[in-house]
Amino acid sequence: MTKLLRSKRHGSAIPLAVVAIMILFAMGVGLLSLGFNSRIYAIRSASDIEARCAADAGLTIALFEMNEKLKVKPYNEGTLPEAMDVQLPYSDEVCSYKVTGNVAGGYNIESIGTSGQAERRVSATIGLKGAFDQAILTKGNLLLKSGTVVDGYNSDDLSETDVKASIGSQSTVNDSVVLNNGVTVNGDVFIGPGGDLDKAIKDLGATINGGKYNGEKITLPEVTVPVLPDMHTDISAKGATVSITPADNGVYSKIDLKKTGLPGILEISGGDVVLHVTGDIQLGNSCEIVVKEDATLKIYVDGNIVCALGSGINTEAPPEQAATLQIYATGEGAQDFDIKAKSEFTGVIYAPNANVDLYANGDAYGSVVADSFELKSGGDFKYDKALQKKNTVDDEVVVFVVKRWQESPPKLLASD
Repeated sequence: MTKLLRSKRHGSAIPLAVVAIMILFAMGVGLLSLGFNSRIYAIRSASDIEARCAADAGLTIALFEMNEKLKVKPYNEGTLPEAMDVQLPYSDEVCSYKVTGNVAGGYNIESIGTSGQAERRVSATIGLKGAFDQAILTKGNLLLKSGTVVDGYNSDDLSETDVKASIGSQSTVNDSVVLNNGVTVNGDVFIGPGGDLDKAIKDLGATINGGKYNGEKITLPEVTVPVLPDMHTDISAKGATVSITPADNGVYSKIDLKKTGLPGILEISGGDVVLHVTGDIQLGNSCEIVVKEDATLKIYVDGNIVCALGSGINTEAPPEQAATLQIYATGEGAQDFDIKAKSEFTGVIYAPNANVDLYANGDAYGSVVADSFELKSGGDFKYDKALQKKNTVDDEVVVFVVKRWQESPPKLLASD
């Protein structure tokens, strides 16, 4: 009986071994399949990411080409950017893009990126963005003296009473924005991305009726100076009044106003006057540039602006009309704008490479972009919200930016 039982147990090891082998085989096949599928998924995911990056690159290229078109004044819609199968540098990815639309209806960019069998599509609506979206914007230091109130209004609708006026700097170093005791900002205060708000904004007892935040990097485009006739002279007034009209639009070497008994006065009248001054603008004691009520002045300055005691750059139009006076810094290096006004200052100043000091015997109306800015007057700063709505393709300092953006789901192309 014992021998019989032993003989029956002897053959049972083989089935168990077979079962074990089959289990191990199944596990191995499963792990191999899992690894293979994971590898395929990783390849497809990487290709999809690369295709998405290629599509974004195509959108960026199209946006760049649109802004290059915008630099040529007057703006000509002409042929819009379009390209097929652009090979991206240092990669195997390609992109295709096309811009459609027009100035009146807006522009749309569609970009396709491919990597291997992966394809991604992105599209974006682009629109114009001007330089005067903030009351005060600097690249470096911004200083407001005690008691200054920064507020906003809308010259298109003076009944609008709740207009915010943001101020800030793109810098992140300590004390980039200094708000002295008694300063009131009816809006936000911002600095550049990544900076320490408590260190970069020096608050010495100011009231901020908004928030403090880190802003995005703001594009400050170069100014495109219009083509004007070279007058081969300067503009000077010594103890006399000189009048300039649109018939005198042109390029001048300098503006020099001096007091000899009577102050030198330059009157701007009769319409839209455009001047390009390749040198300095100098106003002696009590001298003035006066923009008459029937005129506007747009002035491009390659040199410095120096206003002596009692002098001023003034407008006769209502102070709310900030676009009446436009001053643009167009020098190749650093500039200094020492600007005075005998009463309220009304105007916009675009000088991202200039140190701007503004003195006024009243409030300042408009917007300022500067390398550094100090408001030294005893009045307040009032920002015109309407400046945000007046952007056109022929403005000096506008750029196309992405307004809305969307992407399509991943797509796999058919194999050859």
